[in-house]
Amino acid sequence: MVGTTQAIEVIFFDLGHTLIYFEGNLNEALAEGAHAMLETLRARGYALDAAALAPLFLRRLQEYYFRRDQTLIETPTNTLLREFLRSYGHPEPAPADLAEALAALYAPTEARWQPEADALPTLDTLRRRGYRMGLISNAGDAADVQRLVDKAGLRPLLDHIFISAEVGWRKPHPAIFTHALHHFGVKAPQAVMVGDLLWADVWGAQRVGMRGIWLTRHSGPTAPSSLPEPIQPDAALERLSDLPALLETWQNRPPA
Repeated sequence: MVGTTQAIEVIFFDLGHTLIYFEGNLNEALAEGAHAMLETLRARGYALDAAALAPLFLRRLQEYYFRRDQTLIETPTNTLLREFLRSYGHPEPAPADLAEALAALYAPTEARWQPEADALPTLDTLRRRGYRMGLISNAGDAADVQRLVDKAGLRPLLDHIFISAEVGWRKPHPAIFTHALHHFGVKAPQAVMVGDLLWADVWGAQRVGMRGIWLTRHSGPTAPSSLPEPIQPDAALERLSDLPALLETWQNRPPA
């Protein structure tokens, strides 16, 4: 936990399972998307067998997910797709083809992400109280995140969006948090991170001196067992709508 007497000026939010939630089966959506992606490329003149290659791409995608969680280095998904196409005889895919193919890959998952009912009202309340707000999202494709933000109607309430695919580092690496703090021109004790993952969101923020709030309603795995000590969030909330009241108490009586 982070002790500070400085007032909070900036609130950072995670996206998935914090401001939006997923309906359905993720693996099914990814399989549907992989097939649609390869069909999109085939329609643009690439000699590809979507039915045969979709499972192979999904295997590489899972390997990619595992690798980036180990290293916290975010290599954009278009690099993965470019390498995949090269291995099947297409060494120089056009950027426009990659963009359209990736949009097809993510369309099924994007359709299943839905905004939390209390997200817009809560962010609107915080905006009216004078807070600046940013999004810090782990994602391999920045365009995917931007479409999800627009689908949920979040863009007017966010001052800036930080995506690991653009920054190059994934939460909980300190670099993505310090990058966000630098952009807003605030010190760590003047900011707070809100998210569903103790390891990525709470511990990552606390490592750089921010406060971390754990949103538990869709919380994922708590933390790797390799951490030297248990993670203690500065607060845990079941509902996002409880955040304004919590911050009000912190502004009036910062934690010791």
